[in-house]
Amino acid sequence: MSVVVIVYNDEHRLPDAVRSVLGQTLRNVEVVIADDHSTDGSFEVARRLAAGSDRVRAVRLPENSGGCGEPRNQGVALARGRYVMFLDSDDTLERNACRNMLEAAETTGADLVSGLCLRVHVDSRWGTTSPWYPWLYRRTRTLESIAELPDLLVFDTLSTNKCYRRSWLLEKGLTFPRGIHYEDLLFSARAYLAASRITLIPNTVYHWNVVRKAEARSISNRRHEINNFADRVEIHRRIDRILAAEGLHELRLHKDRKFLKHDLVLYLRELPFLDDDYRRRFAETAGGYIRDFPEEAYEELSPVHRLCAYLLLREDWDHLMPAVDTLINKNKVSSPLVERDGRVYWCAEHLDDPLGRTVLDVTDLGLHHRPVSRLHLRNAVTAYSESPEGVRLAGEIVNPLGAVPPDARLTAELEFRARRRSLRSFRFPVRTVRHQGSSIAWEAEAPLARRLRPVGVLDDVWDVRLHLDVNGERTVSRLTAGRTDLASGGVVRVRPLLSRLAADRLRPRVSAHGHLAFHLVQHGPLPRRTSALLRHHMQSPPARITKRALRGALALRADLGSGRRKIDAYHRMIRLLPVRRGTVVFESHLGKQYSDSPRALYEELRRRNVPVRAVWAYQGSPEGFPRDAELVRRWSWRYLRELAQAEFWIDNQGFPLKLAKRPETTYIQTWHGSALKRMGFDVPDLRVVPEPERRLHERAVDRFDHFVVRGRHDELTLARAFRIPEGKLLRTGYPRNDALVRARERGTSGPAARELAERLGVRRDLPVVLYAPTFRTADGGGVKSFAFPFDVEEFAKRFGDRLTLLVRTHYLNGVTLPPSVAGQVIDAGGEDDITPVLLLSDVLVTDYSSVMFDYALLGRPMVFFTYDWDDYVHNGRGTYFDLSKEAPGPVVHTSEALFEVLSDLDRLDRYRPRVERFMTRYGEYDRGDAAARIVDRFFGAEGEAG
Repeated sequence: MSVVVIVYNDEHRLPDAVRSVLGQTLRNVEVVIADDHSTDGSFEVARRLAAGSDRVRAVRLPENSGGCGEPRNQGVALARGRYVMFLDSDDTLERNACRNMLEAAETTGADLVSGLCLRVHVDSRWGTTSPWYPWLYRRTRTLESIAELPDLLVFDTLSTNKCYRRSWLLEKGLTFPRGIHYEDLLFSARAYLAASRITLIPNTVYHWNVVRKAEARSISNRRHEINNFADRVEIHRRIDRILAAEGLHELRLHKDRKFLKHDLVLYLRELPFLDDDYRRRFAETAGGYIRDFPEEAYEELSPVHRLCAYLLLREDWDHLMPAVDTLINKNKVSSPLVERDGRVYWCAEHLDDPLGRTVLDVTDLGLHHRPVSRLHLRNAVTAYSESPEGVRLAGEIVNPLGAVPPDARLTAELEFRARRRSLRSFRFPVRTVRHQGSSIAWEAEAPLARRLRPVGVLDDVWDVRLHLDVNGERTVSRLTAGRTDLASGGVVRVRPLLSRLAADRLRPRVSAHGHLAFHLVQHGPLPRRTSALLRHHMQSPPARITKRALRGALALRADLGSGRRKIDAYHRMIRLLPVRRGTVVFESHLGKQYSDSPRALYEELRRRNVPVRAVWAYQGSPEGFPRDAELVRRWSWRYLRELAQAEFWIDNQGFPLKLAKRPETTYIQTWHGSALKRMGFDVPDLRVVPEPERRLHERAVDRFDHFVVRGRHDELTLARAFRIPEGKLLRTGYPRNDALVRARERGTSGPAARELAERLGVRRDLPVVLYAPTFRTADGGGVKSFAFPFDVEEFAKRFGDRLTLLVRTHYLNGVTLPPSVAGQVIDAGGEDDITPVLLLSDVLVTDYSSVMFDYALLGRPMVFFTYDWDDYVHNGRGTYFDLSKEAPGPVVHTSEALFEVLSDLDRLDRYRPRVERFMTRYGEYDRGDAAARIVDRFFGAEGEAG
């Protein structure tokens, strides 16, 4: 193996890079140092390293090449190894990198082997690291073509985390381009396309050392230079020509999307801080490239990415700059927005352009639904001035769609808060707050000299926030400065607690996110020298020891609160602490809801006045949980103690996998639904996970003392999939379904449904159709964002005067409805408990959701909209039975077929016998008394704790 180490003016870090190669566990490795005509002592250092080891050689280019490409080319020409790797002088190799790369190359015969790169933030106090696109490297795999994994070409464009067969590089003529930056992008693309076999390994091979606070920006970070962007675009054009020549149009589409989502965004982030000449030249260069991108390139972009690209092409700076603010600051609302024909748009301009009307449509962001307290509003500084006493500020807060009504009571405060955590903050009243067109204008004076007392040195950065109170609701915003004139900065005087030797002035700055901040500085040569002396002593050996001790204490505190420590402490608790008789810990959907069978059991216990101590676990917000129960935050120390000492655990999904259960605790697992799709150890992915992970799942399931089932189907599917023994099965039916059984028997939906209809504004004179789909898994794992598989506005047009559509997505999803369907289509996703939603509806439309098994208990009609059946069944985890044959209602695959079925609900009556058979087959144990039977068995008669 030959490792080519390139260097330019980096004499201090070069030895560490070379040592990382010489220290490889694979001994047969040489180092070729290629010096790009450094002006410091780098080449002398290289020569000393070569003199000290016969495995190191050094070469110096006759003149500086201006980039990383030519030194690497020279290194490859001199290399003697069968394989070549590249290393930058400021980075290092993981000590097993060469061995792992070589083994993979020799085993698979790959031309190119790629491993995981780890970004190491070397100036981070906490040793922060982040893997580079880790989803590409989850397992070892060999590709016969880059077309099998387009994301590799699109995202991992590094040349340094790879090993290349040298003879192949020479045969294919693979060299780095000269005289242009971003050479990695082109070289990697050519290598990927030329390779007959590519192997990926899950091992970390490369440590990319990142210094965020460096005085000089690296080449790739000089995004304020227009030639930097021009080079990037030129490299992409060259890659495009290669892809076009080989007819790889699908790969080109993937690359175009990545350019819009990543490359372009890197430069858009800088635009608010740059002058008009740069913006003009940037728009000209960018527009000349992306104007010809196909419309498909925009399809997978977020709404904000799309509108930024569009507004850039139109050179609409007035609307682009707020859009970039939202791009930089996720979830910030930067535009007043407009509503047209029931849709929400970023601005009123360009709506006559069909493409503009599509791109500027931001309805799906759901901004029109949010209350003021959940809106993060753009707050632009419009005036700034200083005096020795403090600052005068004025600004405008955007008011999207009139979220702040004209008659609202408005008050506000300015807050100056030290950026370092747990330090102090100071607040000043805002003198004037008023409506001003589509914004809220404000003016304030902050007497910082008298009121703000920083510590000094420790709190040298102060952020500014405005707290706006609207009729008792509060929204907090940062102050967007952009290109605000702060030239007078440095006049405001302060008196730090460490005296004026630490600092004596506040100077305004604009943060990387475009927000106003203040830095403590010294004014005048003598104070600056004194401050420098103070800071020098802060770096002295005693100070370093003190800071190291403090960081050690903070690290220890963080470690004590870590998951590993909590798990260890929990297991000590179950050995040392006694069981608290009568304590029951309830949890539903991992603490996210007060719902389901745990709720039904809790309410049965309360109805009977059984003297148990009920503890509910919550995750996120405790809102909606019962007030008479004790609440504990999931994974808090108290949560662990309650679980350790509880007599009963009751949940519907699973308490944390790594927490063992003591024998004296009874775990009643109510589960959250019968199964159509395969579950537990029947899921193909779980069969191939590493043995330790599989054993962890097995131990977690073994904790169940009792497992509730609602029919023979559950015994043959869920119970077998989770390997639940016969003796642990509770054949009672689901407690949550008692209300459904009773509603069918009584022929009425009951007060819960009436109360829900009133709260949601559902008309009771129209049939209610409930749409309740399950979630979809994203390609890279995780949960795919919900999108309607039919046109919800078309539904409202067709059926708005005949039906009401309730939408209840899976609890892992959320939904955004356009204003045009208000009153006709209603989001019921905010309801923790689905039972009243089922009771309120007259017809269910679902796909593969287990809600079908529960809804059958009502005896009401169902429609199955399986628009992606083949993909879901064959590319997903599979199903236990063929829904198309057993569905107790029509199965449709297109939105038009769905609308046709809903146009005549009376025709669904013919499916009533099938609904009855389905209910009998899959819910035979649901008799309406599940909660009572479980409480009788485990907690005794009324008033007795079991």
